[in-house]
Amino acid sequence: MPSASFTSSKSYVLRSRRKAGGNRIPTPSRTSNAKPCEPTCPVQPNQNAPAPSAAGSSTPTTQGTSPPPQSSGGSSGPPLAGPLAAHQSPYDLRRKPPQHQGGADGGAGVPGPSTSAATAGGAPASPPCSSGGASGSGYSSSMLPARKRPRKSCPPSYESCTNTAAHYLQYELPDEVVLTIFSYLLELDLCRVSQVCKRFNVISNDTELWKRLYQNVYEYDLPLFSLSACKFEFLSPEECEMANPWKEAFRQLYRGIHVRPNHQGISMRGRNLIFFNTVQSALDYVDERSGTNSTTGSVTGSCSNHSTDGGNAQQGALIFLHAGTYRGEFLVIDSDISLIGAGPGNVAESVVLERESESTVMFVEGAKNAYAGYMTLKFSPEATSTVPHHKHYCLEVGENCSPTIDHCVIRSTSVVGAAVCVSGVGANPTIRHCDISDCENVGLYVTDYAQGTYEDNEISRNALAGIWVKNYANPIMRRNHIHHGRDVGIFTFDNGLGYFEGNDIHNNRIAGFEVKAGANPTVVHCEIHHGQTGGIYVHENGLGQFIDNKIHSNNFAGVWITSNSNPTIRRNEIYNGHQGGVYIFGEGRGLIEHNNIYGNALAGIQIRTNSDPIVRHNKIHHGQHGGIYVHEKGQGLIEENEVYANTLAGVWITTGSTPVLRRNRIHSGKQVGVYFYDNGHGKLEDNDIFNHLYSGVQIRTGSNPVIRGNKIWGGQNGGVLVYNGGLGLLEQNEIFDNAMAGVWIKTDSNPTLKRNKIFDGRDGGICIFNGGKGILEENDIFRNAQAGVLISTQSHPILRRNRIFDGLAAGVEITNNATATLEYNQIFNNRFGGLCLASGVQPIVRGNKIFNNQDAVEKAVSNGQCLYKISSYTSFPMHDFYRCQTCNTTDRNAICVNCIKTCHAGHDVEFIRHDRFFCDCGAGTLTNQCQLQGEPTQDTDTLYDSAAPMESHTLMVN
Repeated sequence: MPSASFTSSKSYVLRSRRKAGGNRIPTPSRTSNAKPCEPTCPVQPNQNAPAPSAAGSSTPTTQGTSPPPQSSGGSSGPPLAGPLAAHQSPYDLRRKPPQHQGGADGGAGVPGPSTSAATAGGAPASPPCSSGGASGSGYSSSMLPARKRPRKSCPPSYESCTNTAAHYLQYELPDEVVLTIFSYLLELDLCRVSQVCKRFNVISNDTELWKRLYQNVYEYDLPLFSLSACKFEFLSPEECEMANPWKEAFRQLYRGIHVRPNHQGISMRGRNLIFFNTVQSALDYVDERSGTNSTTGSVTGSCSNHSTDGGNAQQGALIFLHAGTYRGEFLVIDSDISLIGAGPGNVAESVVLERESESTVMFVEGAKNAYAGYMTLKFSPEATSTVPHHKHYCLEVGENCSPTIDHCVIRSTSVVGAAVCVSGVGANPTIRHCDISDCENVGLYVTDYAQGTYEDNEISRNALAGIWVKNYANPIMRRNHIHHGRDVGIFTFDNGLGYFEGNDIHNNRIAGFEVKAGANPTVVHCEIHHGQTGGIYVHENGLGQFIDNKIHSNNFAGVWITSNSNPTIRRNEIYNGHQGGVYIFGEGRGLIEHNNIYGNALAGIQIRTNSDPIVRHNKIHHGQHGGIYVHEKGQGLIEENEVYANTLAGVWITTGSTPVLRRNRIHSGKQVGVYFYDNGHGKLEDNDIFNHLYSGVQIRTGSNPVIRGNKIWGGQNGGVLVYNGGLGLLEQNEIFDNAMAGVWIKTDSNPTLKRNKIFDGRDGGICIFNGGKGILEENDIFRNAQAGVLISTQSHPILRRNRIFDGLAAGVEITNNATATLEYNQIFNNRFGGLCLASGVQPIVRGNKIFNNQDAVEKAVSNGQCLYKISSYTSFPMHDFYRCQTCNTTDRNAICVNCIKTCHAGHDVEFIRHDRFFCDCGAGTLTNQCQLQGEPTQDTDTLYDSAAPMESHTLMVN
């Protein structure tokens, strides 16, 4: 029994119609036989009213009670009179005045309204005794306005006719008691009683009353609303803007049909509700009634009725399936009905539809606006069954229908087929907020030109793919959570399409998203991560657009592209992969653009085995390995990317690969900028390559690239290093501001340098040594700290039509048994001289112009200066150098001719050769202090050649 206490937040303050101390004047009953001209009724004291105070004012009553107004009923009762307490009501209630007997003839059957019982001053007015002579005046008093009608007195017997019970119930009964009485009413009676007066209306709308009624019928813990077409949602009462959400939910759902097994034992007396034992019987009932004009079985708030105002449109029926397990029912839905689970707690888990053969629920043509929600669908064939189940599903949606499946739990133990199958032209369901998990087959299968919208579903732990899309199917899938599958997350194949947006795909055993055999999905704003293999796998002529996704933390590559596939990978973040970022192999292609690729364990982008992608406008940085790795005859157009801060080479090109790199910025790497090795080829054009810990470009072991129009600067180990048989054409590049030589050529390498500008190096311009060769033509080599061209140790290059000028040391130096061919070069304005040859060097010299050099070495010798004065230990002027046996100088020490004459005069000295050196006497490294220098500069070693470059030891990781 409901509690009598009233806990509503509203306060029901009653209002008295009489002033303090006033007397009520009763009026005759409509059916009374008393004559109108009777003496005034004696006023009896009200036994329930408090006594008036001495000042004549009334004492306030308890909240929720009120003295009765003038009675208008015809039933008998005890007389009501006496002074009553005044109340301050929030409502200005206007009650219809009681009708009186009256008329010209004094008959009993003519009603007449009465006036208020209280005067303006608060004292009751005694009605005058009227006579029947008024009939001669030709009018009735009932024809006058209410305020001008004469007051009438009632006979003494009228007091027994006053409806005191109705008055007391309506005005004086405490609110708590009224609420308790109302708690025994059902919904229709409660709606009727709310129309009696404002007080009843307020009390009858109490939320607890309607919550009890609502839960008694529907069993839900929260109000369920029809928010829009085919959309039923539970909302917390605190979130609703409605005054009474329980009542509104009851109103929207009231005309539904109920399926409750064994409902005969449940008392529903007084309610016009329809109950069935089985779902099929409810569907049959709806079909039987669909051709009639009856509204039984139709429902406001169903899928086809989009409004929530309780309209009476004849639309699809609403069927409630109450808690229980419904086994063996073969449900084929071909009309616009709505099936909704009903029960307490987790509704979907308490309402179960289950079959062991054929499909559990089928939607077929005609189910345009059908709805199924808040239930569990199971397909559980027996393990020993010999019936093939590859075309049987837990939920099947066929051609030309568009149902909505909402908040359902879908489970299948069949090892073939799928839990949900949507197939055929015109199949366009909406499946949202469903849980398709723990199935022994595919979770969701969309095929054969089907479409549909699939939103906010949980698809997980399925034995095969979470989703299959095949054969020109084109679904829209948004905000689904697809994870921990024992196969791939989403598999589109055989020309499958689809639009996938905002999905969270992770922890699947194979790829998060697989595209195969002409499939062409669009995948945007998804997060594909923590795959046990890769993130995205596109193969066998797969296509697809992958845009604005986050692809990270996968065990293998974030994106795999192979076997003639050609997807578009645009504006994605691909990061923190346990292997590479993007892996293109096996003749893969693809457009890779505007991506942010970083923090991967292997190369940010790897291209191999005749693959030929377009890679542009990407940021590839902070990789734990290299930036871009092209190998095994890889190709590709790589342009306008920014490749920086990678642990190994910014770009690797090896083993017969021939990519084209244009207009990239490759910088700030911890090793080489661009690394060609083991027959790596390709073109390097118009790139900015700068600030690497090793060289900007390295070429080795048969590699033969074309390097044209690049700017290469800031290398800590030089600009370009060609070694170990490297080749290459370096043309029209600007190579400047490198910490060591602008170009190194060594160990049998033979590149061609044409029309380059090599300047402002912090070491030499071009250094050729250890058997290096090469053709240097029409280059401008200027303002370098060491020799413009240094040729050493059995090297033999060809220098032709170069301009070598403004160097801080010599223009060309040839030493250590090297030789060269110098033809038609211009060598001028270099500090130490134009062409400096060491002892035994005999180059081929033809048509060169050597002029206006400063010859600082010869001037220092002629002026008697120590050569260290002009070179310090950073430059190596070429001149005669000696050793002093007296001072025990070693093979690593050298003394200039002026120090021999002055500082070591009379010592046992030995001439060594004419070569590059700085004076150790002037540097202060000998026992005797140099007499031609000021304070000695401590130095520990003498260098006869520029420091050797660091060669890359990049790991070869395939």
